[in-house]
Amino acid sequence: MSTSDTIGPVKKVCVIGAGVMGAGIAAQVANAGIPVLLLDIVRDPADRNAVAAGALKRLEKAEPAAFMSRKAAKLVEVGNIEDDLARVAECDWVIEAIIERLDLKHALYEKLEAVRRPGTAVTSNTSTIPLGHLVTGRGEAFARDFFITHFFNPPRYMRLLEVVAGPQSDPALVARISDFADRTLGKTIVACKDTPGFLANRVGTFWLQSAVNAAFELGLSVEDADALAGKPMGVPRTGIFGLVDLVGIDLMPHLKASLTSTLPADDPYQAIAVDHPLINRMIADGYTGRKGKGGFYRVNREAGKRREAIDLISGEYRPQGKAAPIPGAAQRDLKALLALPGKAGAYAWAILGATLSYAAALVPQASDDVVAIDVAMKLGYNWKYGPFELIDRIGVADFVARLEAEGRPVPDILHVAAGRPFYRIEAGKRQVLGLDGVYRDVVRPEGVLLLEDIKLSAKPIIRNGSAALWDIGDGVAALEFTSKMNAIDGEILKLIGQAVPLVAKNFKALVIYNEGGNFSAGANLGLAMFAVNIAAWGEIEKLVGGGQMALKALKYAPFPVVAAPAGMALGGGCEVVLHADAVQAHAESYIGLVECGVGLVPGWGGCGEMLARWQGIGGQAMPGMPKGPMPAVSKVFETISTATVSKSAAQAVELGFLRPNDGISMNRDRLLADAKARALALVPGYQPPASPTFRLPGAGGKAALTLAVEGFRAQGKATPHDAVVAGHLADVLTGGEADLVDTVTEGDLLALERKAFLALVRHPATQARVEHMLTTGKPLRN
Repeated sequence: MSTSDTIGPVKKVCVIGAGVMGAGIAAQVANAGIPVLLLDIVRDPADRNAVAAGALKRLEKAEPAAFMSRKAAKLVEVGNIEDDLARVAECDWVIEAIIERLDLKHALYEKLEAVRRPGTAVTSNTSTIPLGHLVTGRGEAFARDFFITHFFNPPRYMRLLEVVAGPQSDPALVARISDFADRTLGKTIVACKDTPGFLANRVGTFWLQSAVNAAFELGLSVEDADALAGKPMGVPRTGIFGLVDLVGIDLMPHLKASLTSTLPADDPYQAIAVDHPLINRMIADGYTGRKGKGGFYRVNREAGKRREAIDLISGEYRPQGKAAPIPGAAQRDLKALLALPGKAGAYAWAILGATLSYAAALVPQASDDVVAIDVAMKLGYNWKYGPFELIDRIGVADFVARLEAEGRPVPDILHVAAGRPFYRIEAGKRQVLGLDGVYRDVVRPEGVLLLEDIKLSAKPIIRNGSAALWDIGDGVAALEFTSKMNAIDGEILKLIGQAVPLVAKNFKALVIYNEGGNFSAGANLGLAMFAVNIAAWGEIEKLVGGGQMALKALKYAPFPVVAAPAGMALGGGCEVVLHADAVQAHAESYIGLVECGVGLVPGWGGCGEMLARWQGIGGQAMPGMPKGPMPAVSKVFETISTATVSKSAAQAVELGFLRPNDGISMNRDRLLADAKARALALVPGYQPPASPTFRLPGAGGKAALTLAVEGFRAQGKATPHDAVVAGHLADVLTGGEADLVDTVTEGDLLALERKAFLALVRHPATQARVEHMLTTGKPLRN
């Protein structure tokens, strides 16, 4: 019998090692609602839990935030290895994340073997020590329940989890923990062979070292190097040197030492793993990147916060320059990039030629699956395209021809490809080339539904330049925003108006979803500002009224509507979410009504929807909210006037942007399937909600809110225009001229929103705020 048959679902986890990684892993487990026991060594006999307790305190203050909510932080319990190790018997999964020393790990495993329950998974977060070495000396039962789960830092935000199972590992237990990490922790699982560095760090370290070496050899500036090796290659805009600054320059020698000590002597990495005296000097002087005094880039505060970059030749800092323009950068045209004359083209090929051929040579040595390598680099290093996708963009035949022309070895998998692409679309399916030269469908994990896959074999029901409506099966339609940053414009509002009757006639339910980086950055401020500049006030009024009509049409549609946000859902995007019957949000959803930050107020019904939630109209009131009209008004006023944005979906519940019974999906790839299931569950007996009526405090309530704002202004916490905007917001939330005994309808609130919005958009200070936001991406405090 498999020992994994003796354990049920993962109900509690123990993390041993409260360093940066261990503590971060504990936080993510807690974010999933699972209790965690965090243990570390005893350093202070007077405070035996000080190491783990100190790590927990740092987690609570970390930026970006490690915890998704205050509730999650309370799920972490601290202890120490000497007094509390026996408590691992309470846990279903034990994650070891201590220092990378084999002797210390062996000593810990010996103790764990004596106290853990049989069948409890024990995994190591190591990225450097082979699994076979880790289980040396352990019994058969321990080895059966042991494998590697390599998280990436920071564990909350990095989706990749590399899983390495050994020949003795119980496949059923590995599958069970992998499924938990996928569905509950939100990780994308990549199965790796037990080879040094596994996949992401093996390729990623080679890539960084190649790029740094080539910049030194070619005498490039760090600005030009990062421009060439950033956006044109589908790499984050940090490029190479900016990325090294971000992760820490002092990490490079550790990665190099780890790989050079474990890789074979003939591995290509051994030849490029060279020291650079300048980098060694920078580390010695404390210039370790953003966490130190600066790195390849720095802000010189003694020179008026001047941005500077280091000269790779002289080793001296100089004012940061602007990189030369790169043809085809926006289109990520790799052929054009490689064809650039001089140092630019040479640098691009030095990186791509070396890195992509190295990745290809890892098949089948480190992985039998090219998809796994591509996924590892996309999720582990935030590449837009994986190595084999990049080879396809260059052209397999062209890539091989250039390697051969330079007398460089051509990896076997490239011979197998024989000039064919690694990926192709066949019969509406994405297929990948296998080691045997045969194309097979790319198979998603069970329960994963992606719009990008649906699009391969379907056409939209309707579409325009900013939105589309798709049939996602089982009688459910999906409304997709497709504008830049998914900003809401007249085209999206128009398509909503067309979609409601279509869905009512042909479908059971509607999901609002897209696979962009953000659900929606809000209303298209650029279009609004254009209308302001030509005094087209009627067009602005039309946009406000049209938005109200469209979102109320969704709210009162004769079918369930489920919003499925991920990333930012701001302003008008937040209002879309607020009008849905239910929400299935990705855990990393950042939701907020931010209009006050640009001198406006929510204009598409957001004020009324927030009031209804906090007053408990049409459902249960938010927990802890006192009865009466003023407490809810004050809470909504505070949230909207400060342009508060949730730092997670869990915090969005605390702020009222999500309801307590709305769903949260930890895994981004499962969001659409979860939202579709939620929509279908609402279909039986569905009835649209009743139009709410409100009791609002009227002029007296407005006076109280205005007085509070004046107090903040007197303290310097609010600007003069903040007070103007807050006055208009207070007018809306308190019901305008209504008296305490009057009934305020939803239509009344919409009229008040329109009036306030149209008054503010004419105000010069608001126009200055909008212009500043469009120009700089930052709010103006005027």
